Amino acid sequence: MTRGLESSTAASLKAVRPPPRVLVRAFWSLHRSIYRVSRGSLGLWRPKEGKRFGVMLVESRGRHTGRERRTMAGYFEDDGNLITIAMNGWAAAEPAWWLNLQTAPDTRVRTADGFREVRAHPATGSERERLWGRSPQQWWCSSRGPVFQQWVETVPTWGVVN
Repeated sequence: MTRGLESSTAASLKAVRPPPRVLVRAFWSLHRSIYRVSRGSLGLWRPKEGKRFGVMLVESRGRHTGRERRTMAGYFEDDGNLITIAMNGWAAAEPAWWLNLQTAPDTRVRTADGFREVRAHPATGSERERLWGRSPQQWWCSSRGPVFQQWVETVPTWGVVN
């Protein structure tokens, strides 16, 4: 019986796939376009405790070029800190904006409440575990079963900006 359960879990894990890369990139492009066309009045929103991420605009300085870069990132709040998952649209590589923040962690973000000066750092150890327990991502994944949660837990690097 256990063997059947293991093969069922393995088959389910193979069935869980990220969205196609072209779809992820099209969504990113559309989201940024809406933000630009609306001059920032659309595209950023506040998180809802335990239910959904908010969206913020993260500014970073290119680690090779030194040019200003901007990207949208999901976040939630934890004691005044903004917490994000440094995901590259479910791709294996860390996103460029996160690598840029590791090189130059002092930056600025824009939330629905306005601009804010921040300093970024990766969450590790017990801080990372605690934040995963508070994350809307954790709630969303656990509501879809342990196989999906197991898949997602292997992907993200947590970023804390405060």
